[in-house]
Amino acid sequence: MASESVTVRDREGSSSPKASAADTSSEDQYADGKAAALWNLYVGSAQARTTIYRENICRLLRSHGCHHVLDVACGTGIDSIMLLEEGFQVTSIDFSDKMLKHAQKMRWNRRKEDAFDKWVIEEGNWLTLLDTDIEFPEEGFDAVVCLGNSFAHLPDMDGSQVQHRIALRNFCDAVKPGGILLIDHRNYDAIIDTGRAPPGNIYYNSPYIKNLKTSVVRVDGVPSSITLDYNLEVPTRLLFTGRTVRSKLALNPPADEDKSSADEPRVSSHFQLSYYPHRLNAFGSLIEESFGESLENRQILGDFKELAEGFTPGYYIHIVKRKCNIEPSSKRRLT
Repeated sequence: MASESVTVRDREGSSSPKASAADTSSEDQYADGKAAALWNLYVGSAQARTTIYRENICRLLRSHGCHHVLDVACGTGIDSIMLLEEGFQVTSIDFSDKMLKHAQKMRWNRRKEDAFDKWVIEEGNWLTLLDTDIEFPEEGFDAVVCLGNSFAHLPDMDGSQVQHRIALRNFCDAVKPGGILLIDHRNYDAIIDTGRAPPGNIYYNSPYIKNLKTSVVRVDGVPSSITLDYNLEVPTRLLFTGRTVRSKLALNPPADEDKSSADEPRVSSHFQLSYYPHRLNAFGSLIEESFGESLENRQILGDFKELAEGFTPGYYIHIVKRKCNIEPSSKRRLT
């Protein structure tokens, strides 16, 4: 289990330079390939992770009658593969070609399986989602999923959150009438307000995590971004020479990975990612504003449980349902 410490870093000054609402130049934090190579090792054993994660995600999707799913934050393909194995039809996109490379390799390795042979993977940008090369169902997807704290990667370029609104509206337009959006984020309220990330983590269980250090960056006293420093101690058997993680093992960690000997040689590995700190109430308001009249209802879970007084989850999961009597709009471009 990772130890999550927080360093509050105050920075006075103006906000980031203004950018056009149509600006799609958000930096790919995975471009150097380092985080992409280490990500599956950070996530941990797929078998152990599914004990909580797989059952709850699939239960939510099935309870809403979902079959065809658009994964808009595919990354290395972990969630998409999970859904394919559970019988869902999946279309996957991601902004990072370095992350998609791992997903595409897995599709190739399992191409003889019908579900994987039909798996659609494309590079895509949330701000121009409806203009991607993927084929949209006539009415839209049964569900759009954006999981693993992925939405927080999208920065707020000028303090107006216009990019966030455009992305959420595009998610809405990709969902068919009566369909759902599943989207999550870390409990940034706890990180900002208490200076501590909530203990425990239902998403990531790797035995290689040494610690996860968090810096809260403030501009004019207002939290503007969260930087996570991921520090791992990886057995040398999972490495080539130097720091390059062996792609095959990064995609398919050995079944006995949780039984790594404490005495075996290890190498320190590190990567850093930045996130926009979405507070729970503000994010809920952003969803409602972005869905507008299309919104039927919205439910919030904490670590897949009902929220209750005194319960501090590590992650919030929003289940957003689109009205059934709304005209399909999956190919309407938002301007």
